[in-house]
Amino acid sequence: MPEKKLIEKLEGLQNKFDEISTLITDPNVISDQKRFAKLNKEYHDLGEILNVKNEYELALSHLAEAKQIVETENDAEMRDLAKSEIEELEKKIPELESKLKFLLIPADPEDRKNAIVEIRGGTGGDEAAIFAGDLFHMYAKFCESKGWKVEVTDFNEGTAGGYKEIIFTVSGENVYGTLKYESGVHRVQRVPQTETQGRIHTSAATVAVFPEAEEFDVDLKESDIRVDIYCSSGPGGQSVNTTYSAVRLIHIPTGITVQCQDEKSQHKNKAKAMVELRSRIYAIEHQKYLDEIGSKRKTMVSTGDRSAKIRTYNYPQGRVTDHRINYTIYNLPAFMNGEIQTMIDQLMIAENAERLKDAEL
Repeated sequence: MPEKKLIEKLEGLQNKFDEISTLITDPNVISDQKRFAKLNKEYHDLGEILNVKNEYELALSHLAEAKQIVETENDAEMRDLAKSEIEELEKKIPELESKLKFLLIPADPEDRKNAIVEIRGGTGGDEAAIFAGDLFHMYAKFCESKGWKVEVTDFNEGTAGGYKEIIFTVSGENVYGTLKYESGVHRVQRVPQTETQGRIHTSAATVAVFPEAEEFDVDLKESDIRVDIYCSSGPGGQSVNTTYSAVRLIHIPTGITVQCQDEKSQHKNKAKAMVELRSRIYAIEHQKYLDEIGSKRKTMVSTGDRSAKIRTYNYPQGRVTDHRINYTIYNLPAFMNGEIQTMIDQLMIAENAERLKDAEL
């Protein structure tokens, strides 16, 4: 993009920033939680753009001054210093331009939110459950490396290990914006633990990631929710405690059911279940947003489509391949131990390229 066109796009941002900085101190705005949160986020995002904008404009100004010195200055030492500065600035300015272009692309408003992740064993019986457990371990290790908090809300163990299903929340910085790329079908090719003849089998597990809804995102009425209380159970269905602490919530208008038995306290289990219920209801609307975006792009890498086969984990060859971007990593053991950031970075680059093209920046 020519400098002039980029600067034109940046004009007016300072006025908007000043206007929002006044609004977020208004008591009437502060009392409206939903509006205040939206404005506060916009204030933060605009501040980041303006900081880069100021750095970019200063660099352009310094470049013009340095070029003038080279053309008009008689002192050879001054000209050499100016030439050196021009060389540095001509490297820095394109980097700042790229940064500004991406900052000007409208971000997914959900990216900063916490996430709820659901892993289900798919085709492959016991082996699929074991693989679902491997995926949970992978994400748990990744979240630990990021300093994020993982809390399991519900699970159903497989008969030979792993999980038929496990649901957990992840709390931290920009969690959904990072984990959203994991939604879809994950395939594994390996010799199962249950295989006696050494044959390679293909199994699958489904991962669904959706943003954790905040209280003001969804208006839940108590009259629309049926609450069931029961004893927590472990593998094989045996009771793991004698108190009725596990909670199941059924949202009558949508039929959505969630349950939580992770805590010993009924009150805490209900609070966790409410967060998940609110998020699942919110996710229905968010999915419409994803589908709308996905319909406009050819290769959208984060549609949240549970039926899309997104990745294959090939144990005999020690590789993992993401089919959306045709990218392969040849260190499967490290990947399964939570070192998945490189893959996510590549997915982010691919999506940003799509968004950049869509925005015509």
